[in-house]
Amino acid sequence: MTLPTEKDLLYDAKDSIATITINRERQRNAISPEAVRLFQEALESARKDDGVKAVCITGAGDKVFCSGADLSASMGKGSEAEKEVFSRYADLLIQIYRFEKPTLARINGHCLAGGTGFMLACDIVLAREDVTFGTPEVNVGLFPMMIGALIYRNVPRKKAMAMMMLGERLSAAQALEMGMVTRIFPQADFDRETGDILKALAAKSPIGMRLGKNALNRIESMPFEEAVHFLSEQLSAIAKTEDAREGITAFLEKRPPVFKGR
Repeated sequence: MTLPTEKDLLYDAKDSIATITINRERQRNAISPEAVRLFQEALESARKDDGVKAVCITGAGDKVFCSGADLSASMGKGSEAEKEVFSRYADLLIQIYRFEKPTLARINGHCLAGGTGFMLACDIVLAREDVTFGTPEVNVGLFPMMIGALIYRNVPRKKAMAMMMLGERLSAAQALEMGMVTRIFPQADFDRETGDILKALAAKSPIGMRLGKNALNRIESMPFEEAVHFLSEQLSAIAKTEDAREGITAFLEKRPPVFKGR
């Protein structure tokens, strides 16, 4: 399924992968209020489409993945409309973070400010080794607020605070060491490696992925003992699915499984 092409964001679904592209290359892929709205709609389309097994989030071009919020779009006015924009962006981060299908951020250019939120909300982050990362909000009198919740869930506190308070650029290698990025690749290998990992995600059991992601999301605030017992119950639920039976049978028969999402 392919949605009609929109100005600020593109959506395409083929070969079991839905690709969401921030399409504002001339504005360094800065996120606009319209792009946020379209982003939410694209994710909902991917969620409802049984043919979509994984979602890839990326930016147009090869220079910037996302440079954050469009500072020209009502920023700094303190209006109710501005609060609504911030609220919609927060809702979008939650929507990505809680998304029931695997999500992968394809960092094909520099990733800054609010773009860091999109990246960290995803399950897997793949980056070219030549791109940089950063939260430069402090340099214009702001602070990385909503994305701070995601930074704190991925980066040790001292490094997180230095990143947010200094507003300095980080290399891909530094981002990898800090836990912000899953893997980095040379530019020549980036598309091939990203495609292979997306194919691997799409080949997994849809219901296993959904139940697993939902379970891990729910244990974030649980005490350890409660979390272990809850996950034990969830394992029992997954083990009853047709996909689990197919996966085990295929393993014993030494053949690839054929998952049906049931």
